[in-house]
Amino acid sequence: MASTPVTLCFMLREAGSGTEVLLGLKRTGFGTGKIVGIGGHVEPGESDAEAVVREVWEEAGVVVCQEDLAHAGVVEFIFPGRPEWNMYCRLFTTRRWEGEPAESPEITPEWFDVGALPLQLMWQDAEHWLPPALAGEVLDVVVVLNEDNETVASVRHTSAPG
Repeated sequence: MASTPVTLCFMLREAGSGTEVLLGLKRTGFGTGKIVGIGGHVEPGESDAEAVVREVWEEAGVVVCQEDLAHAGVVEFIFPGRPEWNMYCRLFTTRRWEGEPAESPEITPEWFDVGALPLQLMWQDAEHWLPPALAGEVLDVVVVLNEDNETVASVRHTSAPG
């Protein structure tokens, strides 16, 4: 079964305590109740960059320009218990945007210190790839979930294209 194309954008800013990242509490749909990255599905005819610009606007009310996105790699999520959930996720970071993040029906955005991510409130796989992505690594990761669709069975890092 083919993986669904999705995107995530991690907005980064400097604060008194160091670098912060915008994440959000998922209010509806897949992952409700978890802290997640801002992003979502790539619609037919959209590029990954177009999709993430649209999703950031829809979920956080912030305008990000494609030229300000930095490619941070890809994470493929494999759900053996629910193959229809398989996702191929393109990661972006940015340090430029217009507007202040605002709550939407889908996401309650919140800034977190990059050195103190709320990993216990996120999908379990996040601890394996989010810190290096935020540290500037370009990732190529395959995450296989267990049959419970929550816990991680395996994580494979391969060398990412530049």
